[in-house]
Amino acid sequence: MIDWFVYDPKAPLLFSTSLFMGLFLAFYLIYICTYNFNRFRTVYVLLFSFFFYYKAGGMYFILLIVASILNYFLSKFLHKEKKPEKRKVLLTILVVINLGILAYYKYTNFIIGNINAVFNGDIPLQNIILPIGISFFLFQAISYAIDVYRKQIEPASNLLDFSFYLCFFPQLVAGPIVRAKEFLPQMYKKLILTKEDMGKALFLIMVGLIKKSVISDYISLNFVDRVFGAPNSYTAIENLLAAYGYAIQIYCDFSGYSDMAIGLALLMGFKLPVNFLTPYKSKSVTEFWRRWHISLSSWLRDYLYISLGGNRRGKVRTYVNLFLTMLIGGLWHGAAWRFVVWGGLHGIALAIERLIKSRIKIPQNIFTHFIGLILTFHFVTFAWVFFRAQDFSTAMELIGMVSKIDFEAEHWISVVAAYKNVMIVLLTGFIMHFLPDRFVRWLQKIFTDMPIIAKALVIGLVLWLVHATASSEIQPFIYFQF
Repeated sequence: MIDWFVYDPKAPLLFSTSLFMGLFLAFYLIYICTYNFNRFRTVYVLLFSFFFYYKAGGMYFILLIVASILNYFLSKFLHKEKKPEKRKVLLTILVVINLGILAYYKYTNFIIGNINAVFNGDIPLQNIILPIGISFFLFQAISYAIDVYRKQIEPASNLLDFSFYLCFFPQLVAGPIVRAKEFLPQMYKKLILTKEDMGKALFLIMVGLIKKSVISDYISLNFVDRVFGAPNSYTAIENLLAAYGYAIQIYCDFSGYSDMAIGLALLMGFKLPVNFLTPYKSKSVTEFWRRWHISLSSWLRDYLYISLGGNRRGKVRTYVNLFLTMLIGGLWHGAAWRFVVWGGLHGIALAIERLIKSRIKIPQNIFTHFIGLILTFHFVTFAWVFFRAQDFSTAMELIGMVSKIDFEAEHWISVVAAYKNVMIVLLTGFIMHFLPDRFVRWLQKIFTDMPIIAKALVIGLVLWLVHATASSEIQPFIYFQF
């Protein structure tokens, strides 16, 4: 039993594990008794958040504590300072400290590797382990500081409240990136959990579990990882299906985490922003980024794109700002040039779409919407190849194999038959994604209106399904590495 409380790097604490479910249940039974005791609740949740981060990422929870203290006090000084010059200096210090911490852990070896490559050097790489979710909580800290600087929010009342905001465990390691102006006011209100909130929360958690454990992990282990590991060992059809498979894998993985995070927070009385809105229904790349990882795309828009000048400095500068924003967004996802290429592709697409929209008025009808959806999905899937492949050569191998695709029906039938179970799961993932929003809300309402016994049976069925399809190895969430 002592193992439950000790960090195991081979078995990090994840929302989708039975250990987390047991720990959360024990935590929640005490939590519901703290609704009318704000200070005790704050301390209790904060301690559990540190414990959760320790179980998920080891001793780096100390870094989380240091980041909380530094950002709280520097932001407090920033708020009190009246002179514009000193306020700019304080904000610069805050941003540099946060980005400096992020750069050290995430980009040190990337920089060393590129210096060695350019100058034929032999600087040894450093033994640096990336703390999980570091980009998320540091971006959240930066947004807090900038909002204080812009006088858009009042700072947190004290260090405990700020730490609660920064370290709140449901969204700590993979988002959504929560704005202080949305979260802090909820801390000071009496928390109320309605029957509808409870139903929605449990429904989101169940859907998230199915997306992650039943769909994403199964497709990854049984098909996508194998093909991306050696594209030339597989047929053109298998490579194409692996690209489609990764598109639904990463969606189910990340949106599944977000669903569970939002559901867990809602059970605790806190409402987090929606992070995904069925992005593959998008009819343009611009729309895709309004539906995919919404908390990050809006963060990049408000704190990077606008800071670069946005669309206020002419058309050419607007296109450059779009491209740079997505380029940096790509680098945020990982310290490798393939992520930069992925971001650059999206930046180019956004700029081209904006240019076309300013020159040509495209009629809006079912036909153009369908064409836009097909083109957008395949562009996004193509870009995902660089995101997923372990290096450029692997990405180009897979793309090269797909270019050899043929349309002989018997070839397709034989491949689908060979991966029957994988194809069923993959198709299930796409069907879940493309279900009408109205139908999903109807299912949620049916579940909410069920008697407690019926709810328990549904939850038990989902847990059984997750257990039955789970692999022997724990599969971390993809975005934990960011």
